Amino acid sequence: MDMNTLKIVAPVLPNLPWEDRPSGCAAPLWRYSKNPVIPRDLLPDSNSIFNSAVVPFKDGFAGVFRCDDTNRRMALHVGFSKDGIHWDIKTEVLRFTGADPEVAEWVYGYDPRVTLLDGKYWVSWCNGYHGPTIGLAWTEDFETFHQVENAFLPYNRNGVLFPRKIGGRYAMLSRPSDTGHTAFGDIFYSESPDMEFWGHHRHVMAPAAFEVSAWQCMKIGAGPIPIETSEGWLLLYHGVLRSCNGYVYSFGSALLDLDQPWKVLSRSGPYLLSPQTPYECMGDVPNVAFPCAALTDSATGRIAVYYGCADTVTGLAFGYIPEIVDWTKKHSIL
Repeated sequence: MDMNTLKIVAPVLPNLPWEDRPSGCAAPLWRYSKNPVIPRDLLPDSNSIFNSAVVPFKDGFAGVFRCDDTNRRMALHVGFSKDGIHWDIKTEVLRFTGADPEVAEWVYGYDPRVTLLDGKYWVSWCNGYHGPTIGLAWTEDFETFHQVENAFLPYNRNGVLFPRKIGGRYAMLSRPSDTGHTAFGDIFYSESPDMEFWGHHRHVMAPAAFEVSAWQCMKIGAGPIPIETSEGWLLLYHGVLRSCNGYVYSFGSALLDLDQPWKVLSRSGPYLLSPQTPYECMGDVPNVAFPCAALTDSATGRIAVYYGCADTVTGLAFGYIPEIVDWTKKHSIL
């Protein structure tokens, strides 16, 4: 499939960060040669910077970043970049405003996603409220962030909004979990009329059988904001293998029905990217490749994926959406 046959609903982004496919590489996704694109110590008191969200903003890019400090507190910070490569991340912690006092007290926050929706940049993150749940807030300028009600009860993680309403309702993917380092997890779909009350919950997909696709056999979770194409919603998602040496986080791809996204059309058996380099295999949590954001250019079909590496630094990978869509369908385990 090429750009003449696949329609991609995304902005034209000529300044998308990019590096051509290396000679001899046939994979649908390849790493930036200067990874990690964001080091662990970019801030004076950061222990690690990873699992973060990036979107186009004005003439460059903005993002919400998970920056664990040297007290090992999980916090969110705002950052800006002209080229998507070199980042200026604010040293002060992101603080939300406007929430009901019942949910406004900050406990912890991590693994944010950001999407432009109805003229506002919506942030979803794993928010501490008697356990992990999905926090929601919006901003127009990446200076003031207006927090609304938590989307779900504890326990939940990986809340990922769709970039437009579906059937007249806002839509979100999530992964119900538990209080600990969850050894299970399916992806679910939920809808809301107002970004406050969520319901119409639908099961999307479960971990694969070990014998079918072992990298995603223990738990799975949505990654970046889904990308709308004429072949369906392209979803990058992480999967976990419980190996004899601990958990291994990789990521693959799926195509979801445009009108009923809980219906999976295709799902990759092989992974797109798995921990293989030193910065993915060594760090605070070894063997992790965890995607949280993707920039797309509809004119060229290019995609730039930001992913957390070993819960320590941030990596960048590149590809072409038509190739990934083809690859997902060709290697589907459904």
